[in-house]
Amino acid sequence: MKKCLTAIAFVLAAGSAQAQDEKITIEFAYPYSHLFDVTYEKILPLFNEKYPNIEVKIRASYESYEDGTNTILREAVADTLPDVTMQGLNRQAILVEKGIAKSLEPFIEAEEDFAKDGYHDAMLKLGTFDGNVHGLPFSVSLPVGYYNMDVMAKAGITSVDQLPKTWEEVVATCGKLREAGVKNPMFWGWNITGNWFLQALMWSQDKPTMEDGDFQIASDEGLQSLETMKSLFRGCDMQNIEWKAALASFSAGEIGMMYWSTSALGAVERAKGDFELKTNEFPGFVATGPKGLPAGGNAAMLVSTSTDPNELQAAWKWLKFITSGQGAAEVARTTGYMPPNKAANEVILADFYKENPNKETAVRQLPLLRDWQAYPGDNGLAVTQVIYDGLEGVVTGEFDDMGELQKEMAEEVKDLLPEGN
Repeated sequence: MKKCLTAIAFVLAAGSAQAQDEKITIEFAYPYSHLFDVTYEKILPLFNEKYPNIEVKIRASYESYEDGTNTILREAVADTLPDVTMQGLNRQAILVEKGIAKSLEPFIEAEEDFAKDGYHDAMLKLGTFDGNVHGLPFSVSLPVGYYNMDVMAKAGITSVDQLPKTWEEVVATCGKLREAGVKNPMFWGWNITGNWFLQALMWSQDKPTMEDGDFQIASDEGLQSLETMKSLFRGCDMQNIEWKAALASFSAGEIGMMYWSTSALGAVERAKGDFELKTNEFPGFVATGPKGLPAGGNAAMLVSTSTDPNELQAAWKWLKFITSGQGAAEVARTTGYMPPNKAANEVILADFYKENPNKETAVRQLPLLRDWQAYPGDNGLAVTQVIYDGLEGVVTGEFDDMGELQKEMAEEVKDLLPEGN
């Protein structure tokens, strides 16, 4: 690693004396076009104004974080990598382990005062591996509750204070909504990327999903998580719909309660019908709320294979710009994500959350922030799919005995994890 960092530093130094007025093109790829297209439409003109000699060519967006990681792995083999990629916070490690993501240390060391732009240790740790920064966090999200207050009124709920605080209360509210004629009272985001909502239920009990390399679904907390999902899906008669359809259905005013990432808030606000939208904290097993919640979001990583020092500097300038104060602020303005950048939160967005209370909900939950865990080894993505399939079986009614599902899921995942786990 030290030899690699030295080589990059040499390349950067060699390029510093070259002319900077020539046009340089870099390639960039990111996930979730429906969430982030509007964000980059805001950021690109700001970047172009500051760096008119750098053209950012945006590739087709990734469908999901899993798709983003799979795409980069394939492109590494085919030697068709972009220069900068956005990856889920829980998917960075595999790109570092395989030597695809480059260390950002030489670039950081060349900055006069990197911390001045708002970065500090707590943020950099999200993308730090073996003491070297490989990813700069771009956005952070937490799960929250979305409520159509016009629909909720049919259950007698007319203020935020009356919204359900526990999953038991959510099921009870579903019953009232169904009695009032609401066909689909709730959508709960079991199918969100990276088994995120399973991890949310586990962390709500202060239990990590992965501990010492072992999958913890066989624990008491794991069974409680599965039983809770079953009670929600059955008690709310939840439809098994794809997540994009769920967001569209909620935006159309057809669903009363939706539990999803705060990341979608900007998209929902732009698409929603004529109803009052409120967000509130993610419910817990008890009225005091969850003990922890997994941090969602993504990070910018340098995966360029170029040896041209000017191209590498251009890629770094883009990567730094989108994760620094000015670029990060647009994340909050256009989505529901929180920028993991001190300058954006404390200076640029000083009054933003006061004026946008729905986006402040996730900020209030920041003390609950826990790791969004990845599954170790080359089969990490396969583990994600095994768990996804199991949870879908609960939604569809294929699995009714949660103890049996718990055992089956634990065995299948164990077979996919590295030996010794």
